[in-house]
Amino acid sequence: MGAYDDDYRASVSDPNAFWGRQAAAIDWFRTPSTVLDDSAAPHYRWFPDGRLNTCYNALDRQVIRGLADEPALIFHSAITGARQTYTYAKLLELVAQLGGALRDLGVARGDRVVIYLPMVPEAVIAMLACARIGAIHSVVFGGFAATELAARIDDAQPKVVISASCGLEADRVVAYKPLLEAALAKASHQPSHCVILQREQLRAELVQPRDLDFDLLMRPGSCEPAVCEELAATDPLYILYTSGTTGKPKGIVRDNGGHAVALAYSMSTIYDIGVGDVMFTASDVGWVVGHSYIVYAPLLVGATTVLYEGKPVGTPDAASFWRVASMHRVKALFTAPTAIRAIRKVDPDGALIDNYDLSSLQTLFLAGERLDPDTFGWAGKKLGVPVVDHWWQTETGWPIAANPRGLEPLPLKAGSPSVPVPGFDVAVLGRDGVPVPAGQEGAICLRLPLPPGTLTTVWGDDNRFVAGYLSTFEGYYLTGDGGYLDEDGYLYVMGRTDDVINVAGHRLSTGAMEAVLASHPAVAECAVIGVADELKGQLPRGLVVTKAGFTGEDSTLAAELVAMVRQEVGAVACLRQVDVVAALPKTRSGKILRKTMRDIADGRPTVVPSTIEDPAVVDALTPVLRGLLRG
Repeated sequence: MGAYDDDYRASVSDPNAFWGRQAAAIDWFRTPSTVLDDSAAPHYRWFPDGRLNTCYNALDRQVIRGLADEPALIFHSAITGARQTYTYAKLLELVAQLGGALRDLGVARGDRVVIYLPMVPEAVIAMLACARIGAIHSVVFGGFAATELAARIDDAQPKVVISASCGLEADRVVAYKPLLEAALAKASHQPSHCVILQREQLRAELVQPRDLDFDLLMRPGSCEPAVCEELAATDPLYILYTSGTTGKPKGIVRDNGGHAVALAYSMSTIYDIGVGDVMFTASDVGWVVGHSYIVYAPLLVGATTVLYEGKPVGTPDAASFWRVASMHRVKALFTAPTAIRAIRKVDPDGALIDNYDLSSLQTLFLAGERLDPDTFGWAGKKLGVPVVDHWWQTETGWPIAANPRGLEPLPLKAGSPSVPVPGFDVAVLGRDGVPVPAGQEGAICLRLPLPPGTLTTVWGDDNRFVAGYLSTFEGYYLTGDGGYLDEDGYLYVMGRTDDVINVAGHRLSTGAMEAVLASHPAVAECAVIGVADELKGQLPRGLVVTKAGFTGEDSTLAAELVAMVRQEVGAVACLRQVDVVAALPKTRSGKILRKTMRDIADGRPTVVPSTIEDPAVVDALTPVLRGLLRG
């Protein structure tokens, strides 16, 4: 495999030497003399004696190297029509100003700041301002429920909360200030100040003594702009709570040094993005994808990042992504498979794509939800560019498996996120903890030490970090996903290990059945869940959403799908029931809530995750799912 094989072998055989070389891509105030500290294993630390500042690497050094007048951030709101470009010099000026204001509010190195903002430039500015002064930011995506916001405030104990008067959806204005006040009424911890960005669509009343107007803090001359704090590489950069959190929040901690080195490496090798390139990551800053590839990674390599406020469809149509890509000459577009399926559902022939000049677009990157081969094929055919499925987690912060477009583009295989990324020693283990042969499914694990940029612990709970991720198989991190490696070393991720069902003693992957359902020309998206059965233990049930314009009979389609699974997977799958539904419940990041549907179908008490995009979808599905149980 050439360059890829060289990097991968070097990264797993001698991680000290490999990551020591990659660290040269970052500017250090003190160059680390130690690359990996394994003295407290399994709590490994990268570059322990190095000192740096992430904001300095993202902004100051780009200005110093001559990029002051180059675009750093493009804000594109499909809802308000706003278009605004921030140069590296301007973004640095604003970040230093807010950093100084936070410092004057008493925020110091190691203090936490909760950021509860919509997809506006101030969210990026706030994150970078925290990084600049050594504060630890915890972003909670805008509009999150008050109870869940309160839990995160109590866990992180921020000195300051930065929020907005409102967020905007395609059809409504969401008032944030009442949600914040409700959260603070529930929380035990109280921040010293709440900084509120006033948006013209709905202004908030600032009546509490702790309330401050964001714009007033940003007035030139109101404070001394902050200089960069010199930080240890092991100092935390941010806390990010996992989307599936129930009970006590689980805050993933990312450090400064390993994070900067890993993201810079990923930009050049995976995404093939560097100085002057434009990257459009259609996600939310509240998710790990937004942290890594909207905010930090593009700026660390001197590229331009697009911040998009809107949806893939409905703001105003199914051409929103293509419009952004054409207008801003985007080289790489990164989104979730769910977004492409939503676009395809509305525009199944891809007719709207032809209305835009996408000659700058070289790659479509997809992650966050399993990419079915049918969507993979449709996107590649309609866009005429490589479609790169890649797989990673909130915990890892950057891709575990991908096709390294900037290192050595490899052949693409439908259904696979390609190969393990250098740094990630991927193994597929059986129940006995021993690696299984190629082609055999098992638990996907990562041999320790994890590479730089991955989680260092769970906020305030080292024991939870070890128990939750490192205790199942000694010497390995448990990803929680199942799959297999083929003879060529390509990884296939078949879904969460609890999505493997047991039908009369046969362990079957619901992901394999979903791939068959998704291949039907009438199916826009689908899910297969295992529901309890007295005779066989579990039985699979399918739910599908049809594409726009489908005029056939639901019963005929269901029969065709059952027959397809029988033919492709085998009679042992026992998939005999498929229901056509209007929508599937998903989180705002695009993950289908299979566990929630299983719980409803099995009659178990159900806690719908607070990250759900539309709770009404669950209400509409409940009668169908209860029917599955009775069936």
